[in-house]
Amino acid sequence: MLPRFEIRLAKEDFKFSAAHFTLFPDGRAELLHGHNYRVRVSLAGPGLDGVGLLVDAAAVKRRVRASCAAWDERTLIPAETDRLEVRREGGGVEVRFDGRSYRFPEDDVVLVPLANVSIELLARRLWDELAPALAGTAVEELTVEVEETPGQSAAYAARLPGGPVEAPIGADR
Repeated sequence: MLPRFEIRLAKEDFKFSAAHFTLFPDGRAELLHGHNYRVRVSLAGPGLDGVGLLVDAAAVKRRVRASCAAWDERTLIPAETDRLEVRREGGGVEVRFDGRSYRFPEDDVVLVPLANVSIELLARRLWDELAPALAGTAVEELTVEVEETPGQSAAYAARLPGGPVEAPIGADR
């Protein structure tokens, strides 16, 4: 493995509380329930920028907090599935699945652009939200982990498109 720098961020306020249900391949779905989710982020690259930083950690923390806040105290509904019938009307959102029907105030719901509300896909979605903010930094790889209960989490890790804008200091080239 080539030498690299890595920053891990797992602040106390990288969290959100949300209701959801997971859809399963056999046609079932969990009952509606909630979790107190925790988010962790890891950023890695081969070197540092011109002032000796991998990234402006304060900017990354603001972005993670904003993403968590958008989902906090909401019901997360997958918007990219044909297994649910979702209708907005009269200030509410109605969700139907296999004989079950839920009606929520519109402000309580986030229609997440995912096929399912699983920790795997939530981690990927947060990665997609955070990655553009890292363009032009020395960060080459981003990992986002979402924990739904202690001891049960999923992570999505991938290289960022492009790469560092300038040759970072501290890189072995």
